[in-house]
Amino acid sequence: MKAGKKIISMIAAVWVLSFVTFLAFSVLPGDAAEARLGTNATPEQIEALREEMGLNDNLFVRYGRWIGGVFTGDLGYSVRYARPVSELFAQTLPNTLLLAGLSFVLILALSFPLGLLYGRYPGSVGDRAGVFLNQTFMAIPAFFLGILVSVILGIGLGLFVPGAFVSYNEGLGACLAYLFFPALAIALPKVAMTVRFLRSALLSEKRKEYVRTARSKGLGEWEILWKHLLPNALAATVTFLGVIVSEIVAGSIVIEQVFGINGIGRLLVGSVANRDYDVVQALVLYIGIVVIVLNGVIEALVQKEAES
Repeated sequence: MKAGKKIISMIAAVWVLSFVTFLAFSVLPGDAAEARLGTNATPEQIEALREEMGLNDNLFVRYGRWIGGVFTGDLGYSVRYARPVSELFAQTLPNTLLLAGLSFVLILALSFPLGLLYGRYPGSVGDRAGVFLNQTFMAIPAFFLGILVSVILGIGLGLFVPGAFVSYNEGLGACLAYLFFPALAIALPKVAMTVRFLRSALLSEKRKEYVRTARSKGLGEWEILWKHLLPNALAATVTFLGVIVSEIVAGSIVIEQVFGINGIGRLLVGSVANRDYDVVQALVLYIGIVVIVLNGVIEALVQKEAES
């Protein structure tokens, strides 16, 4: 029953998002007809193309046609690239998914060992140094961190060539090798946030009565940490990771610009600059659906854990 309500609420959220997105781009000045014909077109030519494209229909008719196309895979037509939006998605989306996935793997691989270490030795020199580094990385904007990674690791140490992106269809191994560095730029601030959150959750659990009981039974500190503290702190951390995943999707838009990655973030920025509204609408809807679905799944997992 609860799962059904959650699914219905997610569908309703996606529907509201789709309508608000379509409405927002409908009231902006200019339209696809003007963008396609350019500035040299006469008003008569623009009006004729509007009629042909159905842009003179009322808002609800146009929305119904657009959302129906979304369900059938017809996301519209890109004026800038002179290609269907679905083809642009198929070309750029895998690169973005690989970047986001690699970023999340790095976050998990770095956050939990560091969080456990700082939670095990609170107040130590390493813990204080870790708190300082966490605050530093959280304060650095994503685009500037991307520039630092490019300058230090790319130009300085020669570990990769900034801008020489290799798409997944040209070679998956080369693509992942290049994406490691932008993924690192996305991951480091999120690692700092996750480590801080996990450390706080572990220290909060450490003050509870069951920890003293475990110590009185002769359990060692690491055993208490693994068997008792971490499982109890994990539910809140998983919820926090759900928020982090949403931020990864947003952060990739900036990072793709810095590293020259042919992904949906770069496509979005270029489409906004060129008033390619069909592409922008589809991308905003896609990003919104990802965020809504991920948050719904994370919330359901946390609820299930709390009930058990």
